[in-house]
Amino acid sequence: MALFDLPLEQLREYRPDVPEPADFDEFWKTTLSEAGGFGLDVRLEPYDAGLPGLDVLDVEFAGWGGHPIKAWLVKPKGAEGPLPCVVEYIGYSGGRSYPWAHTVFPAAGWAHFVMDTRGQGYGNWQPGDTADPYGTTGPTNKGWMTQGLESPEHYYYRRVFTDAYRAVDVAKGLDGIDPDRIVVAGGSQGGGITQAVGGLRSDLAGAIVDVPFLTHFQRAVTITDAFPYQEIVEFLSGQRLREDRVFATLNYFDGLHFAARGTAPALYSVGLMDDVCPPSTVFAAYNRWQGEKRITVWPWNKHEGGGVHQRGEHLKFLAERR
Repeated sequence: MALFDLPLEQLREYRPDVPEPADFDEFWKTTLSEAGGFGLDVRLEPYDAGLPGLDVLDVEFAGWGGHPIKAWLVKPKGAEGPLPCVVEYIGYSGGRSYPWAHTVFPAAGWAHFVMDTRGQGYGNWQPGDTADPYGTTGPTNKGWMTQGLESPEHYYYRRVFTDAYRAVDVAKGLDGIDPDRIVVAGGSQGGGITQAVGGLRSDLAGAIVDVPFLTHFQRAVTITDAFPYQEIVEFLSGQRLREDRVFATLNYFDGLHFAARGTAPALYSVGLMDDVCPPSTVFAAYNRWQGEKRITVWPWNKHEGGGVHQRGEHLKFLAERR
């Protein structure tokens, strides 16, 4: 994929006018308030991962609707004092995988809380362990992008974003974790979830947002043929009369609106040849982020972005917050 989006100098100034729902804040206040009616019901079980330098806990907590959500907590063994913690969200179709996939941040002295994504984790790259008991309403297309798409109350990502918000509450309440040094992080879908949590919370020490998905929907579905955005296109190609309803729902979940509320220090990244999450959709959110921020630009990369090189940027960002 060659360069196909706006030139970099235009991307840095790209601020599309995308009106948000008048009741956006009330919708999310009500959603989180309803979720708060369920206790977190945190359950911790030691897990022998064969990693003698690390302590691993298999975590379960109550997410949206009180549904059980799995997670890992991986910590450096014998660390003194409350630890800062990275709460990480996973990319599309992936799950929490296994503890040995999450050792870099603990090696840098951070606790690492990795949230499973409900209903996902079937793919061959990162298995998962969490069901989505809610199920679907209405017609859908392929994966999760169109589940409940005709209603904000029933849309799949209402549940996921709520799970993610509550994951931070869980991390803040764990023994040995410093509640004032929580950084949320993720790439692709995980980056979109990170943006959402960053916009819904004002008590974060930082946000790492790599090549975020779930952002600037109406541009994304017209500028790329790649999946998962293509799930929406295929849905509308058959459901020709539902366009207004679909985009009205997606507007409650657009990363643009969450980014406009984000106040924590943020590290973004973008690949200028990324046809999965096009650069203009990333910059549209980045340019709205209200807190201290910087973005790492990878001119020759697609959706993989900076790969291991971006991991080095993560470690620098975290070191600034130790």
